[in-house]
Amino acid sequence: MIRTALVIALIVVGVFFLTVGTIGLLRLPNVYNRMHATSKPTTLGTAAIFLAGFAYFGPGNEGLTSLIGIAFLFLTVPTGAHMIARSAERIGIPFLEGVTWPDASAVIDERSESGDDRSDND
Repeated sequence: MIRTALVIALIVVGVFFLTVGTIGLLRLPNVYNRMHATSKPTTLGTAAIFLAGFAYFGPGNEGLTSLIGIAFLFLTVPTGAHMIARSAERIGIPFLEGVTWPDASAVIDERSESGDDRSDND
């Protein structure tokens, strides 16, 4: 009874986050916003559904597969989202209303001015 309620609750949470991600994909204006809207809620929603599978099947083979799926999800989705954002920036897709990508030379200049030079061996 409690296990069934937990499985249903996790599936409802998962469906909610997946729906939010889908709405974000359809409604947001550019690739950067869409990438963010799909990566965060989709990760949470899919992880909740994997947890529901673990709660239903237990720690056996199928449950272990659910936990491995969660680990794989948390390792790959942020990397994929980062690669999409960097690729979009490199091919010239503009940000909205004056938002800019951080300039690497400005970051290096700020480090050298603040005395935070990481090139020396500590």
